[in-house]
Order: sequence, then C-alpha cells, then structure tokens
Amino acid sequence: MSAFTVPLTGTGTLARLALRRDRLTTPLWVLVVGGLVAAGASSLEGLYGSAAQRSELAASMNANRSMRSLYGPVFDDSVGGLVAWRFSTLAAVLAAVMSLVIVIRHTREEEETGRQEMLSAGMVGRRAPLTAALLAALAANTAVALLITAALAGQGAGGALALGLAVGATGMLFATTAAIVAQLTESARLAKGATAAVLGLAFVLRAAGDTGTADGGSLLTWLSPVGWSENVRAFAGERWWVLALAGGATVVQAALAYGLAERRDLGMSFLPARPGPAVGRLGTAGALAWRLQRGSVLGWSLGFLVGGLVFGGMAEGAADLVGDNERAREIFERMGGQSALTDAFLATIVGLFGMIAALYAVGSVLRLHAEETSGRGEPVLANAVGRLRWAAGHLVIAFGGSVWIMLLAGVGLRLSYGRDLGPVLGASLAQLPAVWTLAGLAVLLWGAAPKAAGAAWGAAGLALLLGWVGPALDLPRSVLELSPFGHLPKLPGQETDWAPLLVLTVLAAALTAAGLASLRRRDLSG
Repeated sequence: MSAFTVPLTGTGTLARLALRRDRLTTPLWVLVVGGLVAAGASSLEGLYGSAAQRSELAASMNANRSMRSLYGPVFDDSVGGLVAWRFSTLAAVLAAVMSLVIVIRHTREEEETGRQEMLSAGMVGRRAPLTAALLAALAANTAVALLITAALAGQGAGGALALGLAVGATGMLFATTAAIVAQLTESARLAKGATAAVLGLAFVLRAAGDTGTADGGSLLTWLSPVGWSENVRAFAGERWWVLALAGGATVVQAALAYGLAERRDLGMSFLPARPGPAVGRLGTAGALAWRLQRGSVLGWSLGFLVGGLVFGGMAEGAADLVGDNERAREIFERMGGQSALTDAFLATIVGLFGMIAALYAVGSVLRLHAEETSGRGEPVLANAVGRLRWAAGHLVIAFGGSVWIMLLAGVGLRLSYGRDLGPVLGASLAQLPAVWTLAGLAVLLWGAAPKAAGAAWGAAGLALLLGWVGPALDLPRSVLELSPFGHLPKLPGQETDWAPLLVLTVLAAALTAAGLASLRRRDLSG
C-alpha cells in the first residue's frame, strides 16, 4: 500500500456506517432544503404571474435596504430569478447547518463518546474517520443540489444547475469548516456552536454588504461564503467561476483539517477544556447547569436581539413587499392574522421567533440527555443530588431562557420599529405556551423513552415547517393546527384569546411532569 492509502484504510466501511446511521435524518434534511425551494417556486409563480408584477417586485425589493439585507438583491425578474433571490441564501444556510451537523456527529462526537477509540482498534487509518464524515456530507449536498436542479429545471436548466451547485458548494464549504473546528475543540457541542457562529458571521457580513449596494458587489458580501452563493447569479447570467472560488476554499480548508487531525491524539484537541472549580459558584446542580449552558443562552440572546432589530426595521417596508398583490396579502394574513398589514407582518415575525425559540428550548432540555449518555450526569447524582433536582437546573434554563430570548426579540422589534412596547412584548410572550409545549414533549421523550429523545427535534422542525411554509402552500387549517403555534392568537392586531394559551400551558406542565415522573422510575443510560 502507498503512504497515502494506508491512512485511508477503512474509509469505505466508515462511510457506509455514517450513511446508515443518518438514513433518516439526512433524507429529511435533503427534502426540507430541496422541497422548500421547489415549493417556493410554485408559490412565487402563483403570486407574481405576470411580468409586470415580477418587475415591480424586483424594483421595490432592490430599493428596500432592509429586504436586501435579509434576502439579497434581485438580479433578474423571471420566476427563476425570484426563486434564486428569495431562497438562495436561505437554502445555502440550511445546507451549511446540515453539513456541520453531519461532520461533527461523525468526528468529534464519535471521539467524545468513545466509539471512535473502539473503531480505531481495528483496521482503520488515521484519515479514515474524517474522510468518511466529509463523504457523508458530500452525499447529502449532492442530493440537495440534484433535487434543486430537478425542481427548477422548467425555469431554465442552466439557472437551476447553478442554484443547486451554489447551495451544495456552500454546504461543503461549511462541512470543511466544521472539520477544522472539530480538531480545535474538545466538545461536540462547542464545535457545533463555534461553526454555527462562523456561519452567523458569514450571514451578517453578507447582510451588511447587501444593505449598502444592490448589485452584490460589496467587499463585505465577497468576504462571506454565503454571499458567494448569491453572486453565482442563477437565472441572471450565471457566474460559474464563483463556484470555483467556493471549491478552492473547500479544498484549502479540507487540507487544513487533515493537517490538524494528524497532529493530535485521538480524543484530544488543540483547545482543551479548562478545568473549573468544584466549589463556590459550581456548588449546586443549578449552578453547574448554568455553567454548561451559559454560552448557548448568551448566543441565542444576542441572536434574538439582533433579529428583533433587523425585522423591526423592515416592518414599515411590508407594504412594499406585498404591493397590490392580493394573493401575497392573503398569505401574510394567514400567517399574521386578519389585521392591518404592518400588524400582520409583525405577528408573522413574532411567530417565527417563537418557532425558533422552540428549537432553543428543545436543545436546552436535551442537554440532559447528552449529560446522561456521556456519563457526566452520574458523578453529579452520586452526590447528595436527586434526579429531579439535577433535571430542574437544566429545565429552569430551558423554560426561563425561552422567556428571556422572546423578551429580547420584543425589545429589539420595539427599538427599531418604534411602536408601543406593551403590544409587541405581549405578542412575543404569547408564543411561550407553544414553545413550552414542545419543550415539555422533549422532557417526556427523554424521561420515558430516552432512545427516542431525538424525535423532539422532529416535532420542533415540523412546527417550524408548518408555520413557515404552510400558509404559502395554502395548507388546510387542520394541518396547520398540528403545530401548537397554529392555536395561538395572531398578535399584535387581534383580541387576545386566553383559552388556547391556558390549555397549552397546562399541557406543557403535564408533559413535563410526566417526563420527570418517568425519569424517577427508569434506569440511567450511559
């Protein structure tokens, strides 16, 4: 064997194992990303059927700095061009998230749980685990690119291929970013958070650049890999060379990741975790839970505050987005209520914040599952700490943290939009019963059936998908109400209906209580 093939021994076996382990989650990611673009094409074609309507929309969006910061500039007013404008950034970000999850799961997470050490005892080369993880990410991004290309082929084969490749290339770029971060950090959770922070920075750079110019030519936009996806200019005179830029950056990052992997021991990292004190501020289970989750809380807090400021500044431009299009107005009203258009827009944004807050709450609850399966919870429980007290520390952060970040979103909306604080904060807090219901479901799944705890992510993702895409697809109300958010009053702009808020709050409490009761009766895994 050559010097290169020996480090790759076992790559095929590990790649097949990774694909088998991801046989449910990866197809779901692919369908969500590709299906979102396909559904968006159908929706936009129905909303803006005439060339005049599309031209008017493109002109108004390019003149609106807030809309450019969110979606980027419109390069062409064809249906395909509008799809690329509306979904290229979103699909690229989702592909990046999918990729970082896949790579970190099959690299740092495998080392953290000890499974990689067991596998490495066999015929497994040093580069094989990282290569298998990147191959799994490549397979997922290739599937996304093919699905987008097939869905938009009717709008123009060249533009469809360019958009599909732009999304897939962004996903692979962040797959290699995750591969680098996985070598630097000792924790899979920290690796995901750090890579997500890099992705967030890339999005902010792109947004700042597009705020200043309407042609995508800002230096800030070009400094962002997310900005490269829009500058491929699908359906608008494709710039194929931008894909080569993304491909080159991916190769350079992959080489760096391999170089770092070969210079560290299995299970170690270049930035090892610092040992903390065992007394003082960490003398209680609640204080330990806060120490473990404070970085996540601070990150979500900053994101919600900034998001509130950005979307609040867009509220006055809601009329420009809809114009005289009655179909678009109907969609906004289905999402945000039968009220004035600005109130409907704010209700839509507040609802979106609520659905995203549910992801925070579910992730915070499932930190308990990670502590249990990693074995870190057992030493805590070996002391004078009961299971309920241990769980309560994390649940306070999950439920209380969701209140905090929704308050920050409301404050951000108020500061940038300028309307009375009370209605906006009230609308933000009205989302909490639905958020708590999904968090309570996560507690129940973890407490009663820990192997199925990951299904809580599916429930939160389904709620987000129904709330975000359902109204545009004109889904029946019975389908939209499968999500707890489908039962909430659309605030601001409507009268507050307290009945569903109370029912959902009671349901959340019952689910949480049932999960904690089950926790007391079962054995801990590890």
